[in-house]
Amino acid sequence: MRFAGVCAGLAAFLSISAADSATLDTVRGRGALQCGVSQGAPGFSTVDDKGAWTGMDIDFCRAVAAAVFGDAQKVKFTPLSSKERFTSIQSGDVDILARNTTWTMSRDGGGIGLSFVGVLYYDGQGFMVKKSLGVDSGEKLGGAAVCTNTGTTTELNLADFFRARNLKYDAVTFEKSDEAVAAYVAGRCDVYSTDASGLYGYRLRFTNPDDHVVLTELISKEPLGPAVRQGDDQWFKIVRWTLFALINAEELGVTAKNVEEMKSSANPEIKRLLGVEGDFGEKLGMPKDWGYQLIKAAGNYGEMFERNLGEGSPLKIKRGVNNLWNKGGILYAPPVR
Repeated sequence: MRFAGVCAGLAAFLSISAADSATLDTVRGRGALQCGVSQGAPGFSTVDDKGAWTGMDIDFCRAVAAAVFGDAQKVKFTPLSSKERFTSIQSGDVDILARNTTWTMSRDGGGIGLSFVGVLYYDGQGFMVKKSLGVDSGEKLGGAAVCTNTGTTTELNLADFFRARNLKYDAVTFEKSDEAVAAYVAGRCDVYSTDASGLYGYRLRFTNPDDHVVLTELISKEPLGPAVRQGDDQWFKIVRWTLFALINAEELGVTAKNVEEMKSSANPEIKRLLGVEGDFGEKLGMPKDWGYQLIKAAGNYGEMFERNLGEGSPLKIKRGVNNLWNKGGILYAPPVR
C-alpha cells in the first residue's frame, strides 16, 4: 500500500509538471504568442488602418514574445470586449490577457480561473463631463445619466460611489467602450466614466476636446495588469518575470539603445538581468539571454511608458505613482538573483 501511495504521488507530480509546461510548449509549437487586448484603448492598445498595433499592453506582449522567441514580432493580437476577455483566456484562445484589466480579489483565483502576474499601470476611475455642465466634482452628479461599460469594475464602482453618497443616477451601459463614448458625445448621457487614463485618451479624439473636462478626483483604485490562466506555474513565472525585468531594467539604466554595451557592464545585477551570468532564464525554460532580448525589443518600463502614455505621447500623463520607488513612485521589482 505504501508503494502504491508513492506511485500515486509520483503520478500526480508528473501530471503537475506536464501541466506546468503546457502553455510554453503550446506557444512554441504554434510559433507565436496569442495576446488578448482591448478593442481600442488609447495608450494601451490601438490599431491603425494598416493593422499596426501600438500601446503599453501591446509593448508588454511583444516583450514576452521576445523573451520566448527572441523575436518581438512573433505575437498575434486578439481584440476582446469586456464580456469576451475572461472566457477567451479561460478557453485557451489567448495565452495572456493584457487588456487594461483591473486586478481584484474576485478575479484573481475567485472562480474565474485567472492569475494576475503584477501591475503594469496604477490607475483610478474618474469622470468626464461637458464643460458647459458647470460641474467640478463627482459629488455634484446626483441625478446624472452616466455612460460606462457593462461587466466591468467601472460599473460596480459607480454603484458604490453613488450609493455611499445617497445620490441617484442613471447608468447607461454598453459592451464596447467606443459605443459608450459615442453615446456620451451624442448627449445620451451627461457623464462618461472609466479609468482616468482612458478618459484622457478618448478626450483627444473629440472634435473639440476643450469642451470636455476630466474631473480631478478618482473614485477607485484600478491596478491594471496582465493575467494568465491558473494552473500553469511555469508560464505564470515567465510572464511575471518579464514585467519584473522591464522595471529592473529602468532602475539599472538599461535601455533599448544601450543594452548591447550593457552586456559588458561590471554591475553583477545587470549581468544577471541580461543573461551574461547565471542560468536564471534557463531555470524557467527560457533562453539564457531572455532579459537581453525583451529589453532590446521593447525597451525598459520607463521607455514604454513615455512613448505610449507619457510626455512622448499625445496623452502626456505624468508618471506619478507609476514612477520607480526611488523616484517618488511605487514601482518596485524583485531582483534577478
